Amino acid sequence: MFIQPWDACLDEAEWQTWIAEGHDFGPWRAKAGTPPTDGVPTSYYAAVQFTCRAHVVDAPEAKAELLRRRLAQFQPDGDHAPVAVDRPPYGRMLPGIRGPRLEATDVLAKFKYDDHKPVEHRTAVAVHLTTRGQGLDMSTARRQRRRLDRNGT
Repeated sequence: MFIQPWDACLDEAEWQTWIAEGHDFGPWRAKAGTPPTDGVPTSYYAAVQFTCRAHVVDAPEAKAELLRRRLAQFQPDGDHAPVAVDRPPYGRMLPGIRGPRLEATDVLAKFKYDDHKPVEHRTAVAVHLTTRGQGLDMSTARRQRRRLDRNGT
């Protein structure tokens, strides 16, 4: 992974604290008949990798539209000036913006949620996550249940 110097962590404590604050978790992954405390911690996750063909967006109005979308995402309350090609403050900044438009040509997706484990195990994990209810537990339990509903045994 390419990391610009300004994007690097400040020290090891920064990424360790980020993990410790609940951006990762360990569910109850123990074999049937084994106490959950004897299980191996794991993370359930989804990863999506796109292979894309990039197109440079350079037309002023097209770049303005990209900027409008980013502002709507990062400042949804609208606390920014209108984006217009011929008006300040953004009009004069548009020549310095290059926007990529990505055309997905292939997608690989992985959803690691122990689908190879027995239904009882996956159900118990979802119950434990819901009961604990910290960090990403609730959203993980919802995904686990949705996968159970679709995949069953």
